[in-house]
Amino acid sequence: MSVAGIIFSNIHDNNLSELTHNRTMASVPFGCRYRLIDFTLSNMVNSGISNIYVITHFNYQSLMDHLGSGKDWDLARRQGGIKILPPFITAYANGANALYQTRLEALKSVNQAIERMQDEFVVLSDCDIICNFNLKEMVENHVKSGADITIATKDVHMSRENARKNAFVRTDEDGRIRDMLVYPTDFSGHGEVSLNMMVMRSSLLKAIVTDAIAHGYNSFNRDVLMQNLDFYRIRAYHFDGFFASVNSMEEYYANHMELISSTGIQDAIFRVPNRPIYTKVRNSAPTYYGDNASVSDSLIADGCTILGTVEHSILFRGVKVGAHTVVRDSILFQDTFTGDNVSLHCVITDKNVVIRDGCVLSGDRNMPFYISKGKMV
Repeated sequence: MSVAGIIFSNIHDNNLSELTHNRTMASVPFGCRYRLIDFTLSNMVNSGISNIYVITHFNYQSLMDHLGSGKDWDLARRQGGIKILPPFITAYANGANALYQTRLEALKSVNQAIERMQDEFVVLSDCDIICNFNLKEMVENHVKSGADITIATKDVHMSRENARKNAFVRTDEDGRIRDMLVYPTDFSGHGEVSLNMMVMRSSLLKAIVTDAIAHGYNSFNRDVLMQNLDFYRIRAYHFDGFFASVNSMEEYYANHMELISSTGIQDAIFRVPNRPIYTKVRNSAPTYYGDNASVSDSLIADGCTILGTVEHSILFRGVKVGAHTVVRDSILFQDTFTGDNVSLHCVITDKNVVIRDGCVLSGDRNMPFYISKGKMV
């Protein structure tokens, strides 16, 4: 049983418009040394999927730099491996100068690659799903159940604001999806939410894309799933493990603060036996701690230099914290430089930010202070 994977790298860029201004959602940093796509890629590789397509949109230079040949995920192969699919403007827009906005439009734009797919099954997934997921078990469940499409779901509690960006399902006692609520405007509370991961036969995907091109369908949820709940056997595969999504800058910050505080979450993501999360290896030197450095309740990547105080924060690779500087409840991206006598509280700095001596910057847990890439403050 051969399985291919398709990853959408840009579907939710608007959720993190500040962080995706110069990069795709797939390459947004997360968890000290990873990018968001690392979780989906690792889940596929750990489940035996070695033929993976990454559909891009724009601003994907950093994504290509991160993925390279795929060797860090054991995907630098003669057969299969990782394939980056650039956007093809005229594939679905009839020559109009437009790029895709939805998953179905993305699939239509790479229809030629899909038609050449030889694998029996295909797993489709967004790039911003933070979890350690056994896709092999999901595919086996899909085959055993005889379903046409199987969607990964999880029972979660969502605010009204976050619910507007998700799709919810209602199942019968056999696990078949009987109803869907897509991007509701007035829903809040507990619900079975789609994790935007699904499995189906490649032949069915090809038929769906061909039909969508012929009829001008644009939304996978509304035009394919909701309209065919009685025609296709669409089942839910309930996921019991830890799951986090990134629907806003505030949620991105909150996910990091929760990651620091909970060893249970760290174990559920990064310490699952035989299911590591892979990322690009940079072979940096170990972090240097000065004589007066103080670090507590923080996650520190390699290659850092810490001369001051770091509390309940996340430091990515190559960060320098100056003498007598205090970093608290903050997230500092790669190669951030802070001078001496700096105070940071609830701050997110993008890559290559320079904070000069004596600066005092503070945000709030519900509204962190963000400094964009390459800025000097």
